[in-house]
Amino acid sequence: MIIFGTRGYLYQLAIMTLVCGRCGNPSAHTLRKRVTKFTLFFVPLFPISSKYATQCTFCGAEQKATKEQAEQLQAQAASAHAAQQYGQPQQPQQPYQA
Repeated sequence: MIIFGTRGYLYQLAIMTLVCGRCGNPSAHTLRKRVTKFTLFFVPLFPISSKYATQCTFCGAEQKATKEQAEQLQAQAASAHAAQQYGQPQQPQQPYQA
């Protein structure tokens, strides 16, 4: 008897301030990566698919993103975090458009 299947994992990559495309509020958005892995005897072996999305923490709207868009948003969040550590005020960014 062989037991196999899939399991989903959700990783939070970054939190950034953006203007929501749905509600129009400047609020925190989480950048998330959802990975589906193939499992054999309940042991995850290798990833089957990866999907990226941002979610507004104010209204809960979720927008899909490509890998390139996710990498760009993650780089922007890292640079904004570095600037914030040195005392520079952070301004909300433009609405994210898919």
